Amino acid sequence: MEMSSLGEDLRALRTTRKMTLEDLAQRLGRSVGWLSQIERDISTPRLSDLRQIADIFDVPLSIFFGSADAPDAEKGRIVRSSARRIIGERDAGLVEALVSPDLTDDFEMIHSTFQPGSSRKSPISRPTQELAYMISGKLDIWLDDDAFTVTTGDSFRIRNASYRWANPYSEPAVAVWVISPPVY
Repeated sequence: MEMSSLGEDLRALRTTRKMTLEDLAQRLGRSVGWLSQIERDISTPRLSDLRQIADIFDVPLSIFFGSADAPDAEKGRIVRSSARRIIGERDAGLVEALVSPDLTDDFEMIHSTFQPGSSRKSPISRPTQELAYMISGKLDIWLDDDAFTVTTGDSFRIRNASYRWANPYSEPAVAVWVISPPVY
């Protein structure tokens, strides 16, 4: 089984955001044909194109890089912990890695590490359903204006709510998320 390609990941990002080829091509100032060739892996975009695409989709540029080599039987099926795709720090002190093999499913799994003293001060709201399971540590979260502290073994859901977080504690907080539709 083949691992997804840059073109497949791009198509997955575009379709989960309900954008047509025409919509994205127009926002990029490019032709539909050019974008179609990128999505079919016939052409390779320049780094500046990938930066613009990352900005449009509000994803870190690193999501387009870092697919690890794997034995053929594992490609697209098994993700070894040492081969996760790091998807960068979207917020200072938050390091995330893609646990899913690629971006082509109706959901994604993300491994998040919230460093001690880090926080997201402004709330974020996304058109997703998200469930997080705390693997270790302690994290303060706000769902809309309701404050909670979650610890190892707890889980929480975000649906139709804004959220923000803080780790004022001395240990990292680690969570695994399931997010639908994918946002990275």
